[in-house]
Amino acid sequence: MQPAELNLARYRVRLDSETDFSGWRDAARRLALNDVRPEDIGWHVAPGSDQADLPSVPVGAQLAVPREFIDRAETAFCHSDPGRFAFLYRLLWRLRSEPKLLAIASDPDTRRLETMEKAVRRDSHKMHAFVRFRKIGDGDEERYVAWFEPDHFIVERNADFFVRRFTGMRWTILTPYASADWDGERLAIGPGAAKGDAPAQDDTEALWRTYFENIFNPARLKVKAMQKEMPKKYWRNLPEASLIPELIAGADKAAKDMIARMPTAPAPHHAKVQAKHWPKHEPTEATDDDGASTITELREASKGCHRCPLWRDATQTVFGEGPDNAKVIFVGEQPGDQEDLAGKPFVGPAGKVFDAILDDAGVDRQKVYVTNAVKHFKFEPRGKRRIHSKPNAGEVQACRWWIDREFALIKPELAVALGATAALSLLGKTIPVTKMRGQVIEREDGLRVFITIHPSFILRIQEPAEKDAERERFLRDMKEVKRLMAA
Repeated sequence: MQPAELNLARYRVRLDSETDFSGWRDAARRLALNDVRPEDIGWHVAPGSDQADLPSVPVGAQLAVPREFIDRAETAFCHSDPGRFAFLYRLLWRLRSEPKLLAIASDPDTRRLETMEKAVRRDSHKMHAFVRFRKIGDGDEERYVAWFEPDHFIVERNADFFVRRFTGMRWTILTPYASADWDGERLAIGPGAAKGDAPAQDDTEALWRTYFENIFNPARLKVKAMQKEMPKKYWRNLPEASLIPELIAGADKAAKDMIARMPTAPAPHHAKVQAKHWPKHEPTEATDDDGASTITELREASKGCHRCPLWRDATQTVFGEGPDNAKVIFVGEQPGDQEDLAGKPFVGPAGKVFDAILDDAGVDRQKVYVTNAVKHFKFEPRGKRRIHSKPNAGEVQACRWWIDREFALIKPELAVALGATAALSLLGKTIPVTKMRGQVIEREDGLRVFITIHPSFILRIQEPAEKDAERERFLRDMKEVKRLMAA
């Protein structure tokens, strides 16, 4: 609000900071319950002020707004739009008489809220991806400092992410409006800084550039998409950015060289690994007694599984992994190429997306059990590559015996079906995942099954904005899983 408008306002609300959502929420509640119209309020930031001149809450008055609004408003509050305080109060005012407002996608205020949320989430994603720490000091004085320039007021919102990711480090993130400092035990939010306050380049940046150069995939290069994901404004603070022009210029030749070096269908050690894990005789009739009384014994028994023909071409059985007393089991579809060679679930590209989003949601990967509906890699040879092929209902049914045994030994409180194949395995019927996503279905045996997509779906989306949106939806699903784990 402009100074002239602020002076004409009937009520002047002074917030302690740009991110003082609790102060805004308290003032908005008091004003709304006293029927103060949006145009009668002036909002501004004035550190150290109080709200003593605002009306108190009438005795017995109740303000009922959807929980969804509070969550979404808290996100949009971090936007840099100076009119956001007044805008969010206008939304609150309208919701009192239009409780379904947030479901009306065509409404200008609803669209504006969604646009602000997306901008804040995207800025947070960039902060997670593009903060680069530089080491200063040694021994007891060692700590790591980073400089970042966000578009919005997101430091407080994302500080916990860095605490979880770098718990064992002492670090500081400096931005123009705020700083976050972690001393190994306590997180503190302080005032902003200047770029000159951040340290200069250190020796680790040469290692980072080497890493970036080696993971660069020229065959998948899309310059416009890359610049959309990594806008040039961030380049000046990224050690790897100096390599980008050269890598782009040589991408075509590098892609041709990479194709020429592509390995044969299975890795060279495929036959040795397969011989180690598979008996040298023809498949025998499956029995319903493996003699296993622990997950470790069950995993060992699975190595000779011949319950369906997939064992013939797979490198090895890829069994579940995690604690044998896990409260939740995540069930995917089947192992992919990298899982087939490693013998471990969720270690390929989709597994890395899965791990990152679990971390963002605050779900400890070490405390959950992950497995697949089908324990062998089903694929179609295509030239020198092995292309994933969806398991059929018979293969899912044959492998359900192992799933049931895993659940019987672990006795989880919750199962998460990652995609349609996992849902078929857990529920015994085909369900529309996109329609039932986020729902909890209780089986006859009392097990709760949470429905969501498989993280590989995110990888298949080409449009960056759609990919970001789908990642956020999956993150919300994982946050709900965390809530259900604690319930």
